[in-house]
Amino acid sequence: MIELHPEFLTKNGKKEFVILSYEEFLEIQELLEDLEDLEDLKEAKEEEKDSPSHSLDEVKKILNID
Repeated sequence: MIELHPEFLTKNGKKEFVILSYEEFLEIQELLEDLEDLEDLKEAKEEEKDSPSHSLDEVKKILNID
C-alpha cells in the first residue's frame, strides 16, 4: 500500500485541493495504469471465453514446428 503525505489547500474552510509529492503522484499514476490494464484483461477474457482455443503443442503440430 502506498503511504501518502498529502497537503490540503482550503477555500472558505473546505478542502479544495490536494498537493502530493511528485514521487507519490507517480506511484498513484502507475497503480491506476495497472488497474486499467487489469480491467482491459478481464474484459478481453470475458469477450473471448467462448472462442475456440488451442494449446501450444497443438499450434506447433499445425505449423509443423518441433
